[in-house]
Amino acid sequence: MRQNVQKLEQFYTSRLGNTVQAMVSRRLHSLWPDLQDNNVLGYGYGVPYLHSYQDSARSIIYAMPEDQGVARQYSERGNVSVLTPDHYLPFAPGVFDKVLVVHGLEEAPRLLALLSELWRVMKPEGRIVIIAANRAGLWARSDKTPFGAGRPFSRSQLSGALKSSGFVPLVRAGALYGPPIGKLSGPRMAGGFEKFGETVWPGFSGLVLVEAVKRLYAGGGHKQKHRVLRPGFGGTRALGASRGIYKMTKERTKTHE
Repeated sequence: MRQNVQKLEQFYTSRLGNTVQAMVSRRLHSLWPDLQDNNVLGYGYGVPYLHSYQDSARSIIYAMPEDQGVARQYSERGNVSVLTPDHYLPFAPGVFDKVLVVHGLEEAPRLLALLSELWRVMKPEGRIVIIAANRAGLWARSDKTPFGAGRPFSRSQLSGALKSSGFVPLVRAGALYGPPIGKLSGPRMAGGFEKFGETVWPGFSGLVLVEAVKRLYAGGGHKQKHRVLRPGFGGTRALGASRGIYKMTKERTKTHE
């Protein structure tokens, strides 16, 4: 059973959640400094990390697993969040230039099926970044954060899963070298932990980040699926729009069970 989207929202409005957002975004922006004119998919719960690209990206869609629940997000086009099964995405093949997966893999019941589905909806040469709990880090051992749920990964495990699904891994990095303790999560202290960890013990980060590219000649036996599910925009179990650390609309919607 996945974590409820309400708990994820609450975590990212906390002091510790703000620190996680800042430290991870620092790494993400070094990989993707600009998403100008890109179609972007956030799978899992990528709202804290993709919101800063809102003005430059052509479109950002948030696909949230049905067992997690969905929090409505808005753009000028209206609602841009969709509730989706774990390994069937309601999009045509070759739609997205970039895909970010966060809070999406650790509790996925069919990991390779999910990665294969993400491969399907990406354009050739599209880039995917996966952010997941590091099995060697402290954050995977703490129940105080969402990263303590599900199965953690090593960098090599993530890279291997991506290769098995037809991707070519390009960059492996880490984030969150400080302990998952709120009192030690101030910006200055967290920044110090990051600089120290990146230099002295890069393998013991709290999170691992792997960027990969979709190459049509990478193998994996992928076949384009013709079945495309109907999007469930604003569908069942939708929760209110996000607030707090990201600028979202003030209009609240009713909760659907």
